[in-house]
Amino acid sequence: MWIRRSVVLAGLVGLAACGKGAGGTLVQSNKARLSASNVPASDVQAQAADNTTFAFNLYAQLKATPGNLFFSPYSISSALAMTWAGAQSDTETAMADALHFSLPGARLHPAFNALDTALASRADEGGSGTDDGPFRLTVANALWTQQDLPIQPAFLDTLAENYGAGVRQEDFKTAAEPARADINAWVADQTEDLIPELLAKGSVESSTRLVLTNAVYFDAAWAQPFNPGATQSQPFHALDGSSPSASLMHESLETQYAQGDGWEAVELPYSNPSLTLTVIVPKEGQFAAVESKLSASFLGQVVGAEAPTEVQLAFPKVDVTTEASLRDPLTALGMGVAFSDQADLSGIDGQRDLRISAVIHQATVKMDESGTRAAAATAVTVGTTAAHLNPVTLTVDRPFFLVLRDQPTGTVLFLGRVTEP
Repeated sequence: MWIRRSVVLAGLVGLAACGKGAGGTLVQSNKARLSASNVPASDVQAQAADNTTFAFNLYAQLKATPGNLFFSPYSISSALAMTWAGAQSDTETAMADALHFSLPGARLHPAFNALDTALASRADEGGSGTDDGPFRLTVANALWTQQDLPIQPAFLDTLAENYGAGVRQEDFKTAAEPARADINAWVADQTEDLIPELLAKGSVESSTRLVLTNAVYFDAAWAQPFNPGATQSQPFHALDGSSPSASLMHESLETQYAQGDGWEAVELPYSNPSLTLTVIVPKEGQFAAVESKLSASFLGQVVGAEAPTEVQLAFPKVDVTTEASLRDPLTALGMGVAFSDQADLSGIDGQRDLRISAVIHQATVKMDESGTRAAAATAVTVGTTAAHLNPVTLTVDRPFFLVLRDQPTGTVLFLGRVTEP
């Protein structure tokens, strides 16, 4: 099994009537991104916890998807938080409930700013990437608008001050395809080409009025790289009873390990100690039972049970890409009104003529002997809203779950499962 080791995330939100790209006309905001130093730590912690709850709630909606699954809940939350800044009345309430936003807007948007700032600061802590270059974790946002669409100043200020989102004007009405190309080029640039085409042909139309994009890129070497010479082809025991061949990497490492009722877990640390990959491996016959437990509290239970251990680890290479339309899962979580003609996104343009037409997500993860690279993209379109160690052996030759976290903030950047090579 080949599992890719780089992580890239891009989020995109688009609005069309009752519904911008690198090549669009850049309109500089008169507001600069605010300093995050004055945001209470309690708000940052609360927002990170709320985002984690949403991450697992969304996983529960997506788990019926056949095969492998990988997505970036942080990208989705960020893109929809920018959209939520323009929501009013019942739409505002429904989106907050679905996204598990507990903070009022005046505190939530600065909390996202503080989270983005904290994630951006990880590059200053050092570490290396998979390409022998520096460790990279970047977050970027942008706003693309119909060139003649009057946008509310308060909406623009919120996005500029808290998300650093520059405004690019496009002509969706008569040049939708060039606008789509501009947006895709921006996403590809922000994700180092891991996501070359977030928006498929036809996803941007003449009725599109606004698109918000969020991109996250992650590239980190393992703290202890695997020896390529030890990688072996071994059977992987899939859920359907088959045993396809997978490339399992082998290494002995001192790390955090835990086991519980029907599962084992191991932490794979990166060269930057703030980031870690939690691998949860259900025991034979326990995959469905463990998957049903996945939640913020279960993750806390797993991490809380971990202890320093010497682990003889066999772990498969990973190369997984997921593409998903999130309209139905988000509607199931309670924000269906935002997709309907009853949507109230008047905080964007001052009118009741916008609704979310689609939320599209794409994510990619690559893991090999050197480390991890990952990419994810979300599009929301709106158109007319050191003790003695007892060694253990863990051979990950069966389906497992992945949780890539920023430890200081508790932010879940990426979440998924690998069920087949």
